[in-house]
Amino acid sequence: MIYYLYEWLKDMNIPGIGMLQYISFRSGAAIILSLFITTAFGRKLIRYLQKKQIGEEVRDLGLEGQMQKKGTPTMGGIIILAAILIPTLLFAQLSNIYILLMLLTTVWLGLIGFMDDYIKVFRKNKKGLAGRFKILGQVSLGIMVVTALMLSDDVLVRENVKSRSGEDLRELVIDPESGQQQVRVVTQEIKSTKTTIPFVKQNEFDYAWLVGFAGKHASWLRWLVYAVAVILIITAVSNAANLTDGLDGLATGTSAISGATLGILAYVSGNVIYANYLNIMYIPYVGELTVFIAAFIGATVGFLWYNSYPAQVFMGDTGSLALGGILAVFSVIIRKEILIPLLCGIFLIENLSVVMQVTWFKYTKRKYGEGRRIFLMSPIHHHFQLKGIPEAKIVTRFWIVGIILAVLTIVTLKIR
Repeated sequence: MIYYLYEWLKDMNIPGIGMLQYISFRSGAAIILSLFITTAFGRKLIRYLQKKQIGEEVRDLGLEGQMQKKGTPTMGGIIILAAILIPTLLFAQLSNIYILLMLLTTVWLGLIGFMDDYIKVFRKNKKGLAGRFKILGQVSLGIMVVTALMLSDDVLVRENVKSRSGEDLRELVIDPESGQQQVRVVTQEIKSTKTTIPFVKQNEFDYAWLVGFAGKHASWLRWLVYAVAVILIITAVSNAANLTDGLDGLATGTSAISGATLGILAYVSGNVIYANYLNIMYIPYVGELTVFIAAFIGATVGFLWYNSYPAQVFMGDTGSLALGGILAVFSVIIRKEILIPLLCGIFLIENLSVVMQVTWFKYTKRKYGEGRRIFLMSPIHHHFQLKGIPEAKIVTRFWIVGIILAVLTIVTLKIR
């Protein structure tokens, strides 16, 4: 909204009004406002939740300090969602298709998580929202995201035009300022199912390659394959973030680290100068997402004020499902979804630990008549708890691993 205030006032020569047009300024304002919302109003939300006796129900699993968490206010994800949505609505360009998709993702998954928490807390049903309804909601979001990316005229990537020999086509142009002749690579903006793939020369992968055998049907089959990939990514990352939310500050801090990395990738992908310098895919209009991710970073870091060990409030599924989904959709939009296993490695490890544990237990029970376990307990952060490592140390070490993975993700831009 404030962005449009600039559009209205820009001809009035008001000192400083021009700053509102810059993504960097609006991103800074968004992160400051989101930090203020979470820290200033977080205490009030905690008191309200305590007054309504909206506390965490804890099963005794024999973990150190576990029963002390009983009664800690949950559903704190509400303040995270508010701290993301309000700054985005104020400072982002709301006509941008990518901003609209991120707003949809935040609200959609936030509502699914809220329903899950509501059933657990108010209906006293520990199972919460049935898993099939969660999956249905995540799949529906994936379909909406892919449909928008496929049909919107604003969703384009800029590619170099190739000659018949496969080299970049160049043209001679005259610089309007200097009047000198310059050689420029010819580019075009097209609809594409290409994405970024690390460690290869061209740094790009096209989903169309998977259906190259289909001949004339490949043009629409590539979108079908792309849709399936997007749905799987959104579902997997959203649920993985939910599984990671088991220790104080773990999911929140890990999400903040991943969000900051994605913010850097979005900014350079949406800036033609940086994209050309790094020789990466340039995506018009995607730089505006920096404002959204700035609000996301501020919301998660601000929430840590109350969620760090010992936690005064838990985000619940209201926050965790939304955080994972936001990271997934954001990655898809900036064409970096193949980097998710590296960037969101903590989420991946947590998810895999559960899959491995359950699969091995069922297999050994069927084969030997007695189920056996790989880990002392899954998700894997509970395994380390049973090893006797203090909760705060586990979380800090996971954060360190997350930072290392984030740095490696950024480094992939230049390692080919």
